[in-house]
Amino acid sequence: MPLSEHEQRILAELEDSLSKQDPRFAKSVRETNVYAHGGRRVRWGVAGFIAGLLVLIFFFSDSILLGLVGVALMFVSAVVIERNARLLGRASWQDITRPGQGDDAHANYGPRTSSLRDWLSRQRRKSE
Repeated sequence: MPLSEHEQRILAELEDSLSKQDPRFAKSVRETNVYAHGGRRVRWGVAGFIAGLLVLIFFFSDSILLGLVGVALMFVSAVVIERNARLLGRASWQDITRPGQGDDAHANYGPRTSSLRDWLSRQRRKSE
């Protein structure tokens, strides 16, 4: 269900006021999508896995407990990588690499736009 003119006008006013009040936050919201967070978490997971491997290699001979900490860090990192890789696997390559395009950015958001529309229509039905 498309947004009415009144709802579109309200959303445009909210966007304008947000851009005026906090332009840095508005820019980050405009340019970031769900897949950017998943990619960032995968990179942190890889870094954690490498750190755990290094802890295991360097400290296992001195302390078995520290070696086990390294293994635990590797396990947690592998779980983070796996879960976020699944999220990224649902996206196409264009969704992951496509930056926001200024005023045309609303056309690129796909599922977020439709979920916002669904939420607005549910709110409207509740108020009626």
